[in-house]
Amino acid sequence: MGKIFIGGAWPYANGSLHLGRLASVLPGDVLARYYRAKGEEVLYVSGSDCHGTPVAVQAMKEGVTPGVIADRYHREFADCFDRLGFTYDLYTRTDQAFHHQVVQELFLGLHKEGRLYRKTVTQTYCETDRRFLPDRYVEGICPFCGSRARGDQCDACSALLDPADLLDRICKICGNPPAERPAEHLYLELSSLQQDLKAYSEGRSGNWGDNAVKLTSRYLKEGLQDRAATRDLDWGVDVPVPGFRDKKIYVWLDAVIGYLSASRQWAAEKGGDWEAFWRDGGEPITAYYVHGKDNIPFHTLIWPAILLGSGGGYHLPDRIISCEYLTLEGQKFSTSRNWAVWVPDLLSRYDPDSIRYFLLANGPEKRDTDFSWREFIYSHNGELLGAFGNFVNRTLAFLNRSFEGRVPAGKLGDEWRLRLERLYTEAGTLIEDGHFKRALERIFAVVREGNHFFDEQQPWAVLKEDRAACGAILYECVQIIANFANLLEPFIPFACGQIRRFLALGAPSWQLELVPAGREITELRLLFERIDPGVIEEERERLNDQAAAAERQE
Repeated sequence: MGKIFIGGAWPYANGSLHLGRLASVLPGDVLARYYRAKGEEVLYVSGSDCHGTPVAVQAMKEGVTPGVIADRYHREFADCFDRLGFTYDLYTRTDQAFHHQVVQELFLGLHKEGRLYRKTVTQTYCETDRRFLPDRYVEGICPFCGSRARGDQCDACSALLDPADLLDRICKICGNPPAERPAEHLYLELSSLQQDLKAYSEGRSGNWGDNAVKLTSRYLKEGLQDRAATRDLDWGVDVPVPGFRDKKIYVWLDAVIGYLSASRQWAAEKGGDWEAFWRDGGEPITAYYVHGKDNIPFHTLIWPAILLGSGGGYHLPDRIISCEYLTLEGQKFSTSRNWAVWVPDLLSRYDPDSIRYFLLANGPEKRDTDFSWREFIYSHNGELLGAFGNFVNRTLAFLNRSFEGRVPAGKLGDEWRLRLERLYTEAGTLIEDGHFKRALERIFAVVREGNHFFDEQQPWAVLKEDRAACGAILYECVQIIANFANLLEPFIPFACGQIRRFLALGAPSWQLELVPAGREITELRLLFERIDPGVIEEERERLNDQAAAAERQE
C-alpha cells in the first residue's frame, strides 16, 4: 500500500475547454479510478488557473474584470469535468485567499533560502497604453525557430521565452510596437539549482515519457536560465516582499504551486492529511503529474526547483504523463479561427463514455494524433457498441428471456479465470506506467474473445437440448462481464456503472469478481445506441461553418 498523488493540469480560465486540452488531462482520472479500485489512498487535485495574462487579455476584450471571466469559465470547467466523470478529490481555483496564502509562503521560502534576487531589466512598455507588457501582452517571432510566439513560450519549439526575446514585437492590446524601459523584478535563480535538478531528473526519468525526458535533457544541456518571478500586472497574487508590493507573482510560479495549495485546501475542508502525500517518511508516495507536452518544463524543472529551493522538504514529482498534440480533421486546433471541438458542445450531443473512449484509445498519448468525426463515430459504433455493448447486452438479454432474469448455476472455468486474472495484472501494470492506450487495447482484445466465446458456444442452440448446459455458458459470460465492469471502469465509468447496477455489484475492485448464481438481473437497458454515420458530414459542416463565421468576424 502507498499514497498516490495525482496532479492534473490547470486549464486557463479564459475560454471554453476544447478537445485537445481534455485529451491532456483525461489520463489523470484513469489513474485515480484505477488506484482507488486497487485500494490505494489517492489524492487527485486540480483547478482553474484564474490568474495571468490570458484571463486579463480576455477580460480586456470584453470590457469586464478578470474575475468575471474567471468565474464564468471555472464554473464551466467544473461542470464539464463532472459530466465527464472526473473524480477529483478537489477541483479548485487560484483566485482565492487560501491559494494566495500558500503561494506567498513558498515565495517567502524561496526568498529566505536566497533563491530570489533583485534585477533591473529592460522591459517592454507600451507608450500607447502606458503600461508595462508582461508575457502574453507581447507577441512576435520566436528567435529560435522563427514561428509566431507569445512572450512566455513558443508553442512550436517549446522554448521558454521572455517578451524581450521576441523579434518584431507588437503589443497585443493595441498592435503597436512596444518600447523598452527599465524595471526592477525578483528573479528565481534556476541556474543555482542546475546540478540538483540534473541529478533529480536522471533519477526519475525512467518513469517519464520520452517527450519529457528529451525536452528536460535539452534544457539542462543548454543550461538553465534564471527567470523573472514577479511581473507588472494588477491581476494575481501579491508579492510579499518589501519594495515589490505593486507587483504580482508570475503566473508560471503561481499556477504550479496550486498542486500543493489544493492539497492543503482539501485537508482543511475534508479533514485529510495532506502531508502524507507531500512529505516522505511514512508510507511510500508516488506522485503523478498529468498535462500536455507544452507544460513539460514547468513540471520537470520549474516545479521541482520551487519545491527544492523553498526548503520545505516536499516530495518531488515521480511520474510525468505528458501527451502530445491532438489535431482536428488534419489541422491544428485554433481558438482564434474557431477550428475546435468545444467540450460543452460535444457533451450536449454525445455520451461521455464515447468521448473518453476515443481520446484514450486514439488520443495523442505518445505521438500527435488526429480527431476526425469519421473516426469518432466509427469508434463508438464499432468498438463501444459493436464489441463491448453487443457482448453485454445480448448475453444479459438472452439470460433475461430464458432464465427469468436470474444468473443460472455454473462455474468459471480455469481458462477464463486465468485469462481474467492475467488481464488485471497486465492492464494494471500498463496503466501505472502511463500506457493507457495499450491497456485499453489489451482489455478490448479480451472483449472480442468474450464475443467469440459466446458465438462459439451457441447458447441459443444448446438451450434447445440442455438447459443446464446453456445456463453454465451464460454463467461464465456473466462472470466475464462483471470483470469487464472492473477492468474498464477507469476508462468508461458510466457504462461500467450501469453493468454494476444490472448485476447488483458493489464498488469497483481490481481483482477477480464473481456473481453468485441466483442473483437477479435488474434495470437492464442498452449500454450504447448506434450513431447514424450521416452525422459525420453534419459535424464537418458545423465545424466549417463555425470557422467561416470566425473568419468573417476578423
